[in-house]
Amino acid sequence: MAHSVGEARRRRSGTDFDLVLVNAPLPDDMGVDLAVEVSAESDAGVLLLVRSELYEEIYAQVLPFGVVTLSKPTNLQMISQNLRVLCAMRERMRRMRQRQATVEEKIEEIRCVNRAKWLLIERQHMTEPEAHRFLSRQAMERRLSKREIAEEILRMYP
Repeated sequence: MAHSVGEARRRRSGTDFDLVLVNAPLPDDMGVDLAVEVSAESDAGVLLLVRSELYEEIYAQVLPFGVVTLSKPTNLQMISQNLRVLCAMRERMRRMRQRQATVEEKIEEIRCVNRAKWLLIERQHMTEPEAHRFLSRQAMERRLSKREIAEEILRMYP
Protein backbone atom coordinates (compact mmCIF):
# COMPACT_ATOMS: atom_id res chain seq x y z
CA MET A 1 0.00 0.00 0.00
CA ALA A 2 1.27 3.44 -0.94
CA HIS A 3 -0.50 6.71 -0.20
CA SER A 4 1.00 8.81 -2.99
CA VAL A 5 2.42 8.48 -6.51
CA GLY A 6 5.90 9.30 -5.26
CA GLU A 7 5.72 6.62 -2.58
CA ALA A 8 4.34 4.10 -5.11
CA ARG A 9 7.21 4.79 -7.52
CA ARG A 10 9.77 4.35 -4.72
CA ARG A 11 8.20 1.06 -3.62
CA ARG A 12 8.08 -0.16 -7.22
CA SER A 13 11.80 0.20 -7.81
CA GLY A 14 13.41 -3.20 -7.56
CA THR A 15 10.12 -4.98 -6.85
CA ASP A 16 7.80 -6.76 -9.26
CA PHE A 17 4.10 -6.70 -8.52
CA ASP A 18 1.46 -8.98 -10.04
CA LEU A 19 -1.38 -6.50 -9.58
CA VAL A 20 -1.48 -2.77 -9.01
CA LEU A 21 -4.66 -0.96 -7.99
CA VAL A 22 -4.62 2.84 -8.28
CA ASN A 23 -7.43 4.68 -6.49
CA ALA A 24 -7.31 8.07 -8.24
CA PRO A 25 -6.83 10.86 -7.42
CA LEU A 26 -3.85 10.53 -5.11
CA PRO A 27 -2.65 13.43 -2.93
CA ASP A 28 0.32 14.34 -5.13
CA ASP A 29 -1.00 13.43 -8.60
CA MET A 30 -4.00 12.05 -10.41
CA GLY A 31 -2.34 8.60 -10.69
CA VAL A 32 -3.10 8.08 -14.38
CA ASP A 33 0.55 8.44 -15.40
CA LEU A 34 1.53 5.97 -12.69
CA ALA A 35 -0.99 3.42 -13.97
CA VAL A 36 0.25 3.80 -17.55
CA GLU A 37 3.89 3.64 -16.43
CA VAL A 38 3.36 0.45 -14.42
CA SER A 39 1.46 -1.19 -17.26
CA ALA A 40 4.03 -0.19 -19.89
CA GLU A 41 7.13 -1.11 -17.87
CA SER A 42 6.03 -4.34 -16.20
CA ASP A 43 3.82 -7.38 -16.55
CA ALA A 44 1.62 -6.25 -13.68
CA GLY A 45 -2.12 -6.05 -14.20
CA VAL A 46 -3.29 -2.50 -13.46
CA LEU A 47 -6.74 -1.49 -12.24
CA LEU A 48 -7.43 2.25 -12.15
CA LEU A 49 -10.40 3.61 -10.17
CA VAL A 50 -11.53 7.10 -11.25
CA ARG A 51 -14.44 9.41 -10.51
CA SER A 52 -17.41 8.72 -12.77
CA GLU A 53 -17.34 12.19 -14.40
CA LEU A 54 -13.73 11.53 -15.58
CA TYR A 55 -14.24 7.89 -16.53
CA GLU A 56 -14.76 8.19 -20.32
CA GLU A 57 -11.82 10.54 -20.87
CA ILE A 58 -9.38 8.57 -18.72
CA TYR A 59 -10.61 5.21 -20.05
CA ALA A 60 -9.80 6.32 -23.61
CA GLN A 61 -6.42 7.63 -22.47
CA VAL A 62 -5.24 4.45 -20.68
CA LEU A 63 -6.90 1.74 -22.79
CA PRO A 64 -4.02 1.55 -25.33
CA PHE A 65 -1.68 0.70 -22.46
CA GLY A 66 -3.78 -2.20 -21.15
CA VAL A 67 -4.97 -0.46 -17.99
CA VAL A 68 -8.38 -1.64 -16.78
CA THR A 69 -10.51 1.29 -15.61
CA LEU A 70 -13.51 1.36 -13.27
CA SER A 71 -15.63 4.37 -12.35
CA LYS A 72 -16.23 5.29 -8.73
CA PRO A 73 -18.32 4.69 -6.80
CA THR A 74 -18.21 0.95 -7.42
CA ASN A 75 -18.81 -2.13 -5.35
CA LEU A 76 -16.50 -4.79 -3.99
CA GLN A 77 -17.88 -7.45 -6.35
CA MET A 78 -17.02 -5.36 -9.42
CA ILE A 79 -13.49 -4.72 -8.13
CA SER A 80 -13.06 -8.41 -7.31
CA GLN A 81 -14.24 -9.51 -10.77
CA ASN A 82 -11.88 -7.11 -12.50
CA LEU A 83 -8.95 -8.19 -10.34
CA ARG A 84 -9.69 -11.81 -11.28
CA VAL A 85 -9.70 -10.89 -14.97
CA LEU A 86 -6.37 -9.12 -14.48
CA CYS A 87 -4.96 -12.22 -12.74
CA ALA A 88 -6.05 -14.40 -15.67
CA MET A 89 -4.52 -11.99 -18.19
CA ARG A 90 -1.30 -11.83 -16.15
CA GLU A 91 -1.01 -15.63 -16.22
CA ARG A 92 -1.62 -15.69 -19.95
CA MET A 93 1.06 -13.05 -20.46
CA ARG A 94 3.50 -14.96 -18.25
CA ARG A 95 3.02 -18.12 -20.35
CA MET A 96 3.53 -16.15 -23.56
CA ARG A 97 6.77 -14.66 -22.21
CA GLN A 98 8.00 -18.14 -21.28
CA ARG A 99 7.30 -19.37 -24.81
CA GLN A 100 9.02 -16.33 -26.25
CA ALA A 101 12.09 -16.95 -24.09
CA THR A 102 12.20 -20.59 -25.24
CA VAL A 103 12.01 -19.56 -28.89
CA GLU A 104 14.73 -16.94 -28.38
CA GLU A 105 16.97 -19.58 -26.74
CA LYS A 106 16.45 -21.91 -29.70
CA ILE A 107 17.24 -19.14 -32.16
CA GLU A 108 20.44 -18.30 -30.26
CA GLU A 109 21.40 -21.99 -30.24
CA ILE A 110 20.90 -22.21 -34.02
CA ARG A 111 23.03 -19.08 -34.50
CA CYS A 112 25.80 -20.48 -32.31
CA VAL A 113 25.81 -23.83 -34.14
CA ASN A 114 25.82 -22.06 -37.52
CA ARG A 115 28.77 -19.87 -36.51
CA ALA A 116 30.65 -23.00 -35.45
CA LYS A 117 29.80 -24.69 -38.76
CA TRP A 118 31.14 -21.72 -40.70
CA LEU A 119 34.33 -21.78 -38.67
CA LEU A 120 34.76 -25.48 -39.45
CA ILE A 121 34.10 -24.78 -43.13
CA GLU A 122 36.57 -21.91 -43.14
CA ARG A 123 39.32 -23.30 -40.91
CA GLN A 124 39.03 -27.05 -41.45
CA HIS A 125 37.92 -26.83 -45.09
CA MET A 126 34.83 -28.96 -44.44
CA THR A 127 31.67 -28.83 -46.48
CA GLU A 128 28.47 -27.72 -44.75
CA PRO A 129 27.15 -31.33 -44.47
CA GLU A 130 30.52 -32.46 -43.08
CA ALA A 131 30.53 -29.68 -40.50
CA HIS A 132 26.97 -30.57 -39.53
CA ARG A 133 27.84 -34.26 -39.16
CA PHE A 134 30.96 -33.39 -37.18
CA LEU A 135 28.96 -31.31 -34.68
CA SER A 136 26.24 -33.95 -34.40
CA ARG A 137 28.71 -36.79 -33.98
CA GLN A 138 30.74 -34.91 -31.35
CA ALA A 139 27.58 -34.08 -29.42
CA MET A 140 26.42 -37.69 -29.50
CA GLU A 141 29.80 -39.25 -28.66
CA ARG A 142 30.59 -36.83 -25.84
CA ARG A 143 27.00 -36.71 -24.55
CA LEU A 144 26.88 -32.92 -24.87
CA SER A 145 24.48 -30.66 -26.69
CA LYS A 146 25.30 -29.33 -30.14
CA ARG A 147 25.43 -25.89 -28.59
CA GLU A 148 28.11 -26.95 -26.09
CA ILE A 149 30.20 -28.43 -28.89
CA ALA A 150 29.65 -25.29 -30.97
CA GLU A 151 30.74 -23.07 -28.06
CA GLU A 152 33.93 -25.13 -27.71
CA ILE A 153 34.67 -24.64 -31.40
CA LEU A 154 34.00 -20.91 -31.11
CA ARG A 155 36.47 -20.72 -28.21
CA MET A 156 39.02 -22.76 -30.17
CA TYR A 157 38.87 -20.36 -33.17
CA PRO A 158 38.42 -16.85 -31.71
